[in-house]
Amino acid sequence: MSIDTSDAHRALLDTGGDREAVFAIVGPTAVGKSELAENLAVALGGEIVSADSMQVYRGMDIGTAKTPESDRRVPHHCLDLVDPGHDFSAALYQVASREAIDEIRGRGHVPVLVGGTGLYVRAALDTLKFPRGELTAPLRHELEAEAEKIGTLAMYERLRELDPDAAALIHQNNIRRIIRALEMVHGGTSYARQAEGSASRDSHYHSSFIGLTLPRLALYERIGVRVDRMLERGLIAEIEELLESGLRGAITASQAIGYKEFIPVIDGNMPLEQAVEQVKQATRRYAKRQLTWFRADERVRWIDVTEMSPERVLDRTFELIESGEPSPYPFEVGE
Repeated sequence: MSIDTSDAHRALLDTGGDREAVFAIVGPTAVGKSELAENLAVALGGEIVSADSMQVYRGMDIGTAKTPESDRRVPHHCLDLVDPGHDFSAALYQVASREAIDEIRGRGHVPVLVGGTGLYVRAALDTLKFPRGELTAPLRHELEAEAEKIGTLAMYERLRELDPDAAALIHQNNIRRIIRALEMVHGGTSYARQAEGSASRDSHYHSSFIGLTLPRLALYERIGVRVDRMLERGLIAEIEELLESGLRGAITASQAIGYKEFIPVIDGNMPLEQAVEQVKQATRRYAKRQLTWFRADERVRWIDVTEMSPERVLDRTFELIESGEPSPYPFEVGE
């Protein structure tokens, strides 16, 4: 597509604080965030910073919808940071994303953050503070080994004894967060206190947030098409290769939607059709959680992209950025 790089669009970079702005494109999966982010970056002379908690893993390409290298028209950052066998966290992402943003700005380019992992977006752009243990995780391997021995529920019960407020915020089957909360207890802080502090939205950068959305049924249709296309592109073969390199034992990466559901198919324990429907259902539920997260952020200005061309979405983005006017979420909750 042809991108308008007119002086009118570039002029917004020379108006006050916007010269130092970070533009964030957010919203649910399959809504078209990556395409808008790339078009915006091309128009503004920018570079992209991914805010996707699964795109940080090398080799997890098709199932996380990474833009193929051959299709990238601008530099991309915060992709392929670690192997799937390594754990990763929002605290580590905060360091990597801010380094990328500052380097992009240092080159005189415009950072365009894009992704649907709400905590990663906030870690990059807001003044969230993570305990030092989140970066070094000295107890993590010990806690993971213990969890394998005694089970998730036993670890949850321990957390409930040590920090009942934190346990009340974490599902008893979410072993990753249980382990993180236990780390924090040992570090002298609390997952609950961190969550309470995260409610404020103080910005680390001057940021402009654009959210893309669709009516629920239209979004679900796109999700179904995306899953089918991932399979056509070779998702099963990608998972088989990852399993050979240790995906099965990866505490975080192995739980990614679109990966964990197909492992039983590869093992011969589930029909492919059943797994496909599970992936679509899980992705729909994830999209609902994403919308709940981003709707709560009043800084986001929303665009209903129904029947909009990529060119029109880009134009509407510039209109919102230049006007500074609010654009609330366009649908009723549940639509």
